[in-house]
Amino acid sequence: MKQLKRVKISEALRLASEGEEINVKGWVRTRRGNKSVGFVALNDGSTINNIQIVIDIADFDEEMLRLITTGACISVNGELVKSQGQGQSVEIRATEIEIYGSADPAAYPLQKKGHSLEFLREIAHLRPRTNTFGAVFRVRHHMSYAIHKYFNDKGFYYFHTPIITASDAEGAGSMFEVSTLDMNNPPRDKEGRVDFSQDFFGRQTNLTVSGQLEGELGAMALGAIYTFGPTFRAENSNTPRHLAEFWMIEPEMAFYDITDNMDLAEDFLKYLIRYALEHCREDIEFLSKMYDGEVIDRLNFVVENDFVRLTYTEGVKILEASGEKFEFPVHWGTDLQSEHERYLVEKHFKRPVILTDYPREIKSFYMKQNDDGKTVRAMDVLFPKIGEIIGGSEREADYNKLMNRVKETGMHTDPIWWYLETRRFGTAPHSGFGLGLERLLMFVTGMTNIRDVIPFPRTPNNVEF
Repeated sequence: MKQLKRVKISEALRLASEGEEINVKGWVRTRRGNKSVGFVALNDGSTINNIQIVIDIADFDEEMLRLITTGACISVNGELVKSQGQGQSVEIRATEIEIYGSADPAAYPLQKKGHSLEFLREIAHLRPRTNTFGAVFRVRHHMSYAIHKYFNDKGFYYFHTPIITASDAEGAGSMFEVSTLDMNNPPRDKEGRVDFSQDFFGRQTNLTVSGQLEGELGAMALGAIYTFGPTFRAENSNTPRHLAEFWMIEPEMAFYDITDNMDLAEDFLKYLIRYALEHCREDIEFLSKMYDGEVIDRLNFVVENDFVRLTYTEGVKILEASGEKFEFPVHWGTDLQSEHERYLVEKHFKRPVILTDYPREIKSFYMKQNDDGKTVRAMDVLFPKIGEIIGGSEREADYNKLMNRVKETGMHTDPIWWYLETRRFGTAPHSGFGLGLERLLMFVTGMTNIRDVIPFPRTPNNVEF
């Protein structure tokens, strides 16, 4: 086979130089034809679109052609010509074909179209080859790149926080333990408890639920940082919105108050969505056609509207006066549910919403306390369809207030002594927020199950792939 430089299919479809001899490689999506001519739809993952390979049957070995079935991987040399059919501008008239890997039609699980998303989750090793997941994972790449670009262009520093930690940033306790002890026969202390002093780190450690606390340390030295990495929750939640392993983006900024924090969050989200509309248009249009016809309208809705800002107290009053029959009753002091958040966005304001100043009892210990003694400077950004997409706050900078709050919540100070000390040595106003990458991707792609926006979902009883 003649050695030609490979051209990605995304590039080949844009080539205007008809008559050029090129090489493409990829996986067969479909094959059809008759005794004289065959038509192969080839895709290499670089685009949602396939390129059509036209095969003159008489020019090729019959045994080799039998191996060109759905799922097979092939290399094709051929002439780029204007397409005679509909749906594509150019196609390739094959002159040479090499089979890299065959796929037994009787065993390959993606022979037919129309597989359910539930079925595809059972074959996570193959689902990226489908149009749906090729589109989703390309969008995931572009959003990840855009996140880094946004913060880099704004002068933030990418700060690597630990995955293994002895602290619980949220105080929730739902963490995965990390240990080298023999769990069948662990060492025990005099009280019969597991003796973690004999463990690898000499104490009980876990997989992190958030890089925020360590991120704050970076902000208090570098000014503005962001973390972007995996986080873990050991919650036994089998819902379309929960994963045991997911990716978080958490900026932390010195000298930002709650208003600065809100400004950044709004600008950040609009930037990401504009980037998606510009760089992922074909993939989003495909997903819109297949799964959610309103997704592009929602993306434009966010970009085109200023976010409404109001306090939790004002939001609760609106909900109480709405006349809506909510599944979960709402009153001051309750943690708002998705149905409440979506009502404010979709029905009342018809714009994205940022709620601030939540009751201190339903928020984390590190949030700055307001002078009223009842609320803290928290903020949640609410979007259509999904509700909360960002949660953040101005952080408590006063050492005594923070210590009192830690005691009130019953937290142990030993694991976070270093965090508390930052308030003793050059404390400063600072703020930050967290955005779950998968929650963002659900909004951008229109996918309704969080398991379908991450390549290998980790959920209860699911760690096979």
